[in-house]
Amino acid sequence: MAESKVWLVTGSSSGFGRSMTELLLKNGNRVIATLRRKEALCDLAEQYPPSQLLIVQTDVVKTSEVVAAFAKAKEVFGRVDVVFNNAGIAILGEMESMSDEDARQVFEVDFWGASNVTREAIRMFREVNKPIGGRLLQVSSSLGLCGIAAASYYAASKQALEGFSESLAQELDPAWNIQITIIEPGPFRTGIFRGNMQLVPQHPAYADPELPGSKFRQFMTSNLADGDTEKAVVVIEKLTHLDDPPLRFPLHRIAVRAGREKAKSLTETIDRYESWTENVYFT
Repeated sequence: MAESKVWLVTGSSSGFGRSMTELLLKNGNRVIATLRRKEALCDLAEQYPPSQLLIVQTDVVKTSEVVAAFAKAKEVFGRVDVVFNNAGIAILGEMESMSDEDARQVFEVDFWGASNVTREAIRMFREVNKPIGGRLLQVSSSLGLCGIAAASYYAASKQALEGFSESLAQELDPAWNIQITIIEPGPFRTGIFRGNMQLVPQHPAYADPELPGSKFRQFMTSNLADGDTEKAVVVIEKLTHLDDPPLRFPLHRIAVRAGREKAKSLTETIDRYESWTENVYFT
C-alpha cells in the first residue's frame, strides 16, 4: 500500500482550508495545518493523533513563522508533498472607499503572505523532495480572472498572485517535478460569507443603488453564495493526481463564465485593434 501524502494547508481554520483539512485526514493523509489560532482546530486535534495531524500556529505575513512551519513539517514528517496555499483575507470596497491601510493589508496577506508560503514550498519540493518534487495549489479567486466593482484592491491582489504564479511556473526547472495550479473559486460559503469579510463604508459618490459596486455589496451581504466547500475540495484534491494538471482551474459556474467572457472580450479587442500595431516598429 502506498504511503500517505503529506499536505501543508494554510488558513486551515475555516472555509476551503478547514474543508480540505477534514477531507485529507478522513482519507488517511498526513496534514500540517497552519492557522493563526490553534484552538480553532481543537476538535480535530482530539480526533487525530500527532502522527497524522500537526497543528502549527502561523501568520503567513511573518516570514519567520512560515519558515518555522515548513521546518517543523520536515522534522515531523520528513517532507511535504502538496501545499494548499489558501490563507487570505477579504477587505472589500470601492477604490475611493478603501483606506491605504486596508488596501495594503489586503496585499500583505493575499499576495505577500502567499508569496512567503510559495517560496518555502518551492525550496522544500526542490531540496528535500528531489526527485519527486511536489504540487503547489494557489488559492486565488474568480476575481483573479476578472475584476469587479467594489473589490478593486482585493481583485488586484489575486491578479498579482496569478501573474506571480504563472511566471514562477515558467522559472522552474522541469527536472524538479514541481507543478503549480491556480485555483479560481467563485462564490462559496466560506468564512468570507460568514463574518470574516470586512466591507468598508461606502464612499458617498458611489451610493447609487444601481451602480455595480452597490449591487456587489448587496450580494456579499446576502446568503446567495451557493458553492459548497466540502464538495469543492474533493475536486481540488483530484487535481493532485493528474500527471499534467492545469495551470488555472476556474471553480464554480460564475468563475467558468468569467473566464469565457474575458477570453471572448480579449479576442474581440485583439481582432479589432491588431492593425493599429502594425507600424510601431523600427524600420
